[in-house]
Amino acid sequence: MINDPRFSPAGVLAPKSKADLAFIMHSLAWLVTNGTAAIVCFPGIMYRGGAEKKIRQYLIDNNFIDCIIQLPSNLFFGTSIATCIMVLKRSKSDNKTLFIDASSEFVKVTNNNRLTDDNIAHIVDEFVSRADVDHFARCVPYEEIKEQDYNLSVSTYVEAKDTREKIDIVKLNAEIKEIVAREATLRAAIDAIIEEIEV
Repeated sequence: MINDPRFSPAGVLAPKSKADLAFIMHSLAWLVTNGTAAIVCFPGIMYRGGAEKKIRQYLIDNNFIDCIIQLPSNLFFGTSIATCIMVLKRSKSDNKTLFIDASSEFVKVTNNNRLTDDNIAHIVDEFVSRADVDHFARCVPYEEIKEQDYNLSVSTYVEAKDTREKIDIVKLNAEIKEIVAREATLRAAIDAIIEEIEV
């Protein structure tokens, strides 16, 4: 099988139990020079080591990966896992890979999430423009992906938006000071009552 021209360029076969990258290599082998392929993948192939890392390295070193799109969880029937789309191209104009975090691009419909026309348009517009957008998309140069040991997880390159509540520390400190002062006043009043009872 390693002599198969579809898989031999990477020098290694994808694991039998996790064959997503075998399908990706098969798709790449049939891609015409100016063709594009978009393949839905499970996220594990983006970061696992071993043979899968070697195949990712081959794909990146040869500039075949155009874009990775992180989709929302619970999008497809039968799995709640957040899947990805890997976009392959044989003829890219640069050596950058676009990472899009579309994990928030959905509406809740009964038990599943769904991409609306607006969600899809937002993702496609970003795919076409390739602009860096905070917390949504980033075009990453080859050197940085190499430095990250060929990890292709979108979260490695696109910082998630911090949705935690912002705390005004000065206001919080003033409130604590006020509570401590009230506690001291109450403690003094209780001590006075006890003293009165003890007499």
